[in-house]
Amino acid sequence: MIKLSMIEVHPLKAFTDNYIWALVSKESIYVVDPGDPNPVINFIENNNFTLKGILITHHHFDHTGGIKTLVDKFEVPVYGPKGGHIDGITNELVENDCITVLGESFKIYEVPGHTLDHIAYYSDSHQKLLFCGDTLFSGGCGRLFEGTPDQMHESLNKLKNLHPETLVFCTHEYTKSNLDFALVVDDQNDYLKDYSLKVKNLREQDKITLPSSIKKELQINPFLRLDSKNIIFNASKHASISISNEIETLKTIREWKDNF
Repeated sequence: MIKLSMIEVHPLKAFTDNYIWALVSKESIYVVDPGDPNPVINFIENNNFTLKGILITHHHFDHTGGIKTLVDKFEVPVYGPKGGHIDGITNELVENDCITVLGESFKIYEVPGHTLDHIAYYSDSHQKLLFCGDTLFSGGCGRLFEGTPDQMHESLNKLKNLHPETLVFCTHEYTKSNLDFALVVDDQNDYLKDYSLKVKNLREQDKITLPSSIKKELQINPFLRLDSKNIIFNASKHASISISNEIETLKTIREWKDNF
């Protein structure tokens, strides 16, 4: 549990490496990306909480699979991407929309790349929180299943320019594997080397590595460090090409990571 000034954020484990984030204030909660309804139901019933709403970042089943069961049981609104393609969405959201969640205002960012419909939820009213689904991971970014390197580059730039103290809540425990790759592509980064040891120790104890922060990601995440001469050199060497811009760097290291 991460206790903040207004809201507590609890990670609910799902499947092999997913996190469903539960935002709690007093006895009321919202959940982010409930791919599996059962951890949510158990959390609610064990604590006598009242579910007030569901936030969805994108259409993949491991983020949406629990919607129907939860709505049937609790009759709550479901916020998510526009398009009518996700069953159960009651409130479609687009860039610059704002919603209120447990007294906190969240701004919507469209962040395509991993999927074309991907959105992120950002609050900087009382506390700085980012729920970014599978767009930004600690130490990495999502695979480009539907979008292009250009789209992912633009999306990541939106997020990297948020306040440095923003807490980053992504939805998979990928940090160690991401940093294993980052250590290869950004092999002169001493901060990354030190931090990777901390993450290794946490995972050996089966402890969560999240949330991260924008400040930390700017130091460890190669997908937010595309102007690094060391990363450009290693990416060029790996792909045997001459890289001339950040989008080419992102494309090259994303393809490298896909096969790492």
